[in-house]
Amino acid sequence: MAGGKERVLRRRIGSVQNTKKITRAMELIAATRVVKAQQRARAAKPYAEQITRVIENLAAGGAEVDHPLLRRADTVERVGVVVISSDRGLAGPYNSAVIRAAERQVQNARSEGADYSLIVIGKKARDYFAFRDFTVDSYTDGISDNPTYEDARRVADTVAAMFTEGRVDRVELVYTEFISIGSQKVTTRRFLPLESTETIATQGGGEAGASGSFEFEPSPEAVLAALLPRYVEARLFGALLESAASEHANRQRAMKAATDNAEELITKLSREMNRARQDAITTEIMEIVSGAEALGSDDGPDSQYDIEELVAAGVEA
Repeated sequence: MAGGKERVLRRRIGSVQNTKKITRAMELIAATRVVKAQQRARAAKPYAEQITRVIENLAAGGAEVDHPLLRRADTVERVGVVVISSDRGLAGPYNSAVIRAAERQVQNARSEGADYSLIVIGKKARDYFAFRDFTVDSYTDGISDNPTYEDARRVADTVAAMFTEGRVDRVELVYTEFISIGSQKVTTRRFLPLESTETIATQGGGEAGASGSFEFEPSPEAVLAALLPRYVEARLFGALLESAASEHANRQRAMKAATDNAEELITKLSREMNRARQDAITTEIMEIVSGAEALGSDDGPDSQYDIEELVAAGVEA
């Protein structure tokens, strides 16, 4: 029985060791990818910051434009929620946290008496909402791991079309903000409508004289109108890059925790196997000793009694 238990434990230790190799490999891969994703996110920031600065300077210089992306509805009847999740799991709480935040936005819209539209990026969020009978109006997969600007432009065009056509009156963006390797947080931000030019001019920190140093063709208003869609694309692209970096960071931590747990389990099972082996050896020794004692007792009193009978029979004879 003890030998059978030892074989079971040995097989289980081998299985855990194989799992540990997999989780360790996944941890190293995620560590490499999170560095690359972090570099891409940093490289994309100057473009977003520059386009924001130009818009702020144009607005501060007096450029005004009546753009569909600036439209504010008198009554919000439908709220669009853009959710950025991942296509793969094994990333700790990354997907569950962003999904819960998106679900809260849906509930908030319902509490306001408005309907909702889900624009989902990533298979995990799509599966979650589809399983719970939420309506998913737009779904994109295959871009969460390594998003490109073209991916962001395609999704941004879809969201902007829904907003300008009046299918949604407000759009919220839910994603995971990358702060550092060890810190990420779920963030919900207003995506559409954009801030008005007056708000951008007063709160954006633009310089009124900066736009006066340049000559715009055909006009500052036309340039501002052309920049607003690019601004939307840049914001979404930045959110996609930060979400990708957050996904890899969460997966690295999750796989490291799994590797550490595998090591602890291997240690625990090895001790249990050693105890089982010791019990088996002790049982065998006890059986040998018991057998030896049994043989010794056969050569003892019973044998002596037989000898005495033979001697008595010889005397009588």
